[in-house]
This record gives sequence, C-alpha cells and structure tokens, in this order.
Amino acid sequence: MKILIVEDEVALAESIGQYLSGEGYVCELAFDYTSASDKFNSYQYDCAIIDINLPDGNGIDLIRELKEYHTTSGIIIISARDSLNDRIAGLNIGADDYLIKPFNLSELNARLKSVVRRIFFSGSNEIIFNEIRIDTSAIQVFVNDKLINLTKKEYDMLLFFISNKNRVLTKESIGENVWGDYADTLNSLDFIYTHIWNLRKKLIDNGAKDYLQNVYGVGYKFNTL
Repeated sequence: MKILIVEDEVALAESIGQYLSGEGYVCELAFDYTSASDKFNSYQYDCAIIDINLPDGNGIDLIRELKEYHTTSGIIIISARDSLNDRIAGLNIGADDYLIKPFNLSELNARLKSVVRRIFFSGSNEIIFNEIRIDTSAIQVFVNDKLINLTKKEYDMLLFFISNKNRVLTKESIGENVWGDYADTLNSLDFIYTHIWNLRKKLIDNGAKDYLQNVYGVGYKFNTL
C-alpha cells in the first residue's frame, strides 16, 4: 500500500513515514500544499494522511483536489484543531477519519489499517481469491491453506495485482506502487520482471493457477477471466 504523508512539521512527517514504512507501507512525504498537489497530479496513492494547516494552503482544499484526481484514495486528516466544525467539514468533503494531535503512531496505524480494509477489502483482514488467501494483518499468503514464503516485495505485488484484477498494469505503475517514487530514479525497471517471475513461480509451484499474464509491450495483468 502506497501512502502520502502531507505534514509541514518535518520531524513529525519523517517520524510517521519511518514508523509506517516499518509496518510495510510505501511512504512518501510532502511538507506543503504545492509539493503535495504535484504528487497527486503525478502519482496514485492508496491513502493520504493530511494536515489541514499547511504553510501555503489549506488541507481541506487539498483533499478536494485529491478527490478530483483519485476518487478511491483513502484520507485521514491529522490536525491540532479539535473543532467540531473542522471535523464535519473534513468528513463532508470525503475524508475517512480525523485524528487530533498529538497522537500515538500505533493509533494512526490502526486507523490507517481500518480505512484500507474498508475501502479495498470490504472491511476484512483477509482477501480470498479462489485458492489464494491473503492475511493482511499477519502479512501472510496461503495457497490451498498452505503458507507460502514470499518476500515483502512479492507480497506487495500480489496485493497490488489482486486489488486490480483484470486490469493491465504497466511496469511503471507496478514500480511506483511497490517501490514508491524511488522507482523514478532508476535507469531501468527490468528488475520488476524478475520479481514477477519469482512470484508467479512460487504461486504455481504451491498449487495456484497461472493468473499472471504478460501483456506484450505493455505490462502484466492478473487475469481471472
């Protein structure tokens, strides 16, 4: 899952990013309205954590902009303003949760997991597709109830593929969602093919059908048809 953290307090933003990265999320940071807006225009995010008090704009306006470009992205507002009107305004324009500063990072993580489950997995900790079962709380994958050993990147790719079943995904979109904007600094994304080949082999060797289809010249599709 790819997260954008929009927070002008650099130390807090970095602390949140470090903590959530340790929990398995791909995290990117923006310290003001302008850089966050640029990222929204350039990349796709599963969820954004947004401070409504930004030095060059209002986080509420930023949420409106995010919803215009990425209607399915989850949004958690973080703010020092404990005002009922602010909470109502944020929730009314599409935020999924509102957390008052100061907060415990473990609470933010719990809120984030709840938002992701609700938006992408119908509120469940488990994703079941035919013989494949993913336990998102334990970060484990089972095929025919047998635990298989995936690397973190293979797990992230499988989650991304299953969340986008029957959609053709370019190697750029796979790289962006699994490696974050770090992928933009690489000269080649050919290494993604190696990760996909390994994931595909592990699934098939453990009894799964061959769902990963190579769409020549474009990318890959998790084909369920």
